Amino acid sequence: MVELDQMKQEIASYEQTLTEVKDSLDLDNKTKRIEELEREMEAPGFWDDAEIAQQKTRQLKSLKDDVDTCNKLFTSKEDIETLIEMGYEENDPEMVGEIREELDAFIASLDEIRIRTLLSGEYDGNNAILKLNAGAGGTESCDWAGMLYRMYTRWAERKGFQIEVLDMLDGDEAGIKSITFQVNGENAYGYLKSEKGVHRLVRISPFNAQGKRQTSFVSLDVMPEINDDIDVEINDDELRIDTYRSSGAGGQHINKTSSAIRITHLPTGTVVQCQSERSQHQNKDKAMQMLKAKLYMLQQELNAEKLSDIRGEVTEIGWGNQIRSYVMQPYTMVKDHRTNEESGNVDAVMDGGIDQFINAYLKWKSLGN
Repeated sequence: MVELDQMKQEIASYEQTLTEVKDSLDLDNKTKRIEELEREMEAPGFWDDAEIAQQKTRQLKSLKDDVDTCNKLFTSKEDIETLIEMGYEENDPEMVGEIREELDAFIASLDEIRIRTLLSGEYDGNNAILKLNAGAGGTESCDWAGMLYRMYTRWAERKGFQIEVLDMLDGDEAGIKSITFQVNGENAYGYLKSEKGVHRLVRISPFNAQGKRQTSFVSLDVMPEINDDIDVEINDDELRIDTYRSSGAGGQHINKTSSAIRITHLPTGTVVQCQSERSQHQNKDKAMQMLKAKLYMLQQELNAEKLSDIRGEVTEIGWGNQIRSYVMQPYTMVKDHRTNEESGNVDAVMDGGIDQFINAYLKWKSLGN
């Protein structure tokens, strides 16, 4: 049967890729590390330091997931090859569809774990801090910022990640002028670093009475969350600390006191804000952690290559600088201008379906771009 011949060739073509993934994951060392961590967890006093214990528990789960997934892929490949041989013997057309489903699932799992092997950067495993800023365009751009925030929250939900809003400024009529939020999950920064840049929307604006097409821009900055014990020297006289009332949802105490904090590092012009915690002291601690992380990143970005790898180039929020365009009228298309990855299903993308763009970017960067 022609279909079986094609699938036999297809599954065979993944032999080398599977071996490369196994080598990249270094399963032997990971298995040894799993055994070491399991012995540590059985030792008395392991949970005396809850934070370190939780870190090691998460590390153990991640290691086991990699080993189990890779082993399952090898088993799945063998099972599919057996099914194909059975298909030849039984000459049953119904088996072709079943084998196709198994093969598609195998390819999807292999591609997912292959992408994870590309997340080898210094901060790729960390949580991510994202900041959306509406560009020129008033209400339309603020609405676009709100749409992008929803897109990333939907994506995070699919991944099982948690979202924590650190600071938000609502639009005057609709949407969001700016929002800083943290995405907590394994490899969050590794995935989301691909989203750093200007995002462009083309649509018939619901805020335009004449029904004309309008273009809006929103910039997205992405940085990894870095532990507050990093070695960064900050002089108090180089800081300007402002307090203001928190905005948006919150309890009576949060909204009626000046608990929100804005810290400006005067030598670099770096500004961080936080209003998510209940007290001014907690917001200041979180803002200082963010500031340390940003300044640490700046120290690591002393040359253009490092800057490009970690934060990307800082560009104006406007024409010619977009990394991705989202077109809703007169046709529907989402296109990444770096990788040329495209999707005609803009609704699915806006509902969090951005993995194809993230994966394409990671593959593109792995080729030295």
